[in-house]
Amino acid sequence: MEQAVAAADTAWMLAAFAAVSLMVAGLALFYGGMVSVKNTLNMAMMVFGALAVVGVLWIIVGYSASFGDSLGGAGILGDPLEYFGSSKLLDAPATPGLPPAIFSAFQLLFAALTVALIAGAVADRMKFGSWMTFAGIWALLVYFPVAHWVFAFDSKDGSVHGGWIANKLKAIDFAGGTAVHINAGIAGLALALILGKRKVFPNAPRPHSLPLTMLGAGILFFGWFGFNGGSALAAGNAASVVVLNTIAASCAGMIGWIVVEKFKEGHATSLGAASGLIAALVGITPACGAVSPMGALIVGAACGAVCCLAVSLKYRFGLDDSLDVVGIHLAGGILGTLLIGFLADGSAPNGVAGLFYGGGVDQLWRQTVAVLAVLTYTFVVTFAIAKVMQLFGGIRADDEAEDAGLDLAVHGETAYVLDHLAVPAGKHAPADAVTAAEAITTKAAATVE
Repeated sequence: MEQAVAAADTAWMLAAFAAVSLMVAGLALFYGGMVSVKNTLNMAMMVFGALAVVGVLWIIVGYSASFGDSLGGAGILGDPLEYFGSSKLLDAPATPGLPPAIFSAFQLLFAALTVALIAGAVADRMKFGSWMTFAGIWALLVYFPVAHWVFAFDSKDGSVHGGWIANKLKAIDFAGGTAVHINAGIAGLALALILGKRKVFPNAPRPHSLPLTMLGAGILFFGWFGFNGGSALAAGNAASVVVLNTIAASCAGMIGWIVVEKFKEGHATSLGAASGLIAALVGITPACGAVSPMGALIVGAACGAVCCLAVSLKYRFGLDDSLDVVGIHLAGGILGTLLIGFLADGSAPNGVAGLFYGGGVDQLWRQTVAVLAVLTYTFVVTFAIAKVMQLFGGIRADDEAEDAGLDLAVHGETAYVLDHLAVPAGKHAPADAVTAAEAITTKAAATVE
């Protein structure tokens, strides 16, 4: 019987891994559709580049630093040498259970996607080489330690010590509200502050392909069920409740965003619907195992509405958060994490009651401390990383590259080739061809309107 259960759990985790792996392409499409036509490929390359760099580091030292025995039992960082090179993960469990290799592969994608999310805050203006360097340093100094704080639990026999947020503070974060979304959101804020505004800000270029963004959002929606459901680490009731809560929040989040958008702007847009979906998914990520389905509706609707309001603050404060990483991932991550303190239902898988379910403020203060700890640590370290990189070589693309577009200037290629702008084989399209392509796209969009 135990072997059958273990096999079912392993099969579920393999399926969840496959679903989450699609989120890399989904994020590239989601972000890629929102930038101008001349920066589409660069945006996708930043996402896939993050996967490449973080994936290599994860195999070498990341898993060990995140899930190794906590150094000195302090709950700050796992022993980076315990699983160095990941060779110890090849062994099958001594008793029926989840193979460590699939758990590591699953968590590798969490690490890579967290770093990739940051790219949206600095779209259109960061050197690609600097981005790849930043991705590696940030993963080592920020993501791996914070993942240890949040995701590494003490072993049942007490032989392995995990992170302080999970085990000492006992804050609830089912799938990454703090370690993933708040982490990426506040890092995006720090990096955008150092990098500065785009030359065209606040008149940012319009999204060049909203269907591409909608497609990306749909792929992310699919993958998120693996992201949240897989975090249950078993094919059972907990994963089922998480999946139900995730889709409930998603539906409410789209409604929350487009209702606010309708009142604010007079239109319910496709970009708003896609953004509301992602905002709700961000908010339910930490809470999906702690709330009831009704609670999930509240979390989703609140995140959709609040994040819709939050994204406009960048214009008030002069922050060029290109693709609303701060407005969606930071705001949604904070809100979803804190709402656990109010809406946690003792009958949900996490088994903790929040303020509205008779639990008092006990869980609320724990959630608050977790949020503040990640906000402070990540902002300070990210700001320092970016500042040092700026002093030694710079991190921003030059004016000529920014004007021409990073697709052509950095990667030597363009996302689209129109027949009347076709270029002979072996040659690159001139910058004015890219500009002309943008003009045609804008004119076509205006005609439709």
